[in-house]
Amino acid sequence: MKQAKIITWLSLLVMTAGLFNGFINGDFFVDGAALFDNPWGVMSLIDLYVGFVLFSLWIVYRETSKLGTLLWVVAMMILGFFAGCIYILKALYESHGDWNIVFHGQKDKLV
Repeated sequence: MKQAKIITWLSLLVMTAGLFNGFINGDFFVDGAALFDNPWGVMSLIDLYVGFVLFSLWIVYRETSKLGTLLWVVAMMILGFFAGCIYILKALYESHGDWNIVFHGQKDKLV
């Protein structure tokens, strides 16, 4: 559990640094347009959003609140795996060391 938290915190820090770099040194609309002009840029975006959708399926399965589910899925679609890192940290800290809770949340039907 400790290793998962360390890896997730490091991932969040890397994502944060990358986002700061992008906002400081890049132009979202110019650079984004360049992605659409490149077939591999388009493929990278398809790959990224397929990952967002699949991760969001886990959120939908795991969450018990409809509003919470909606907010997390919207966050995933807008913020990507930056939000995913935060969600995993939330799951890890709520679990109190129980991997079953990390993966399944507080489902009453689970043993």
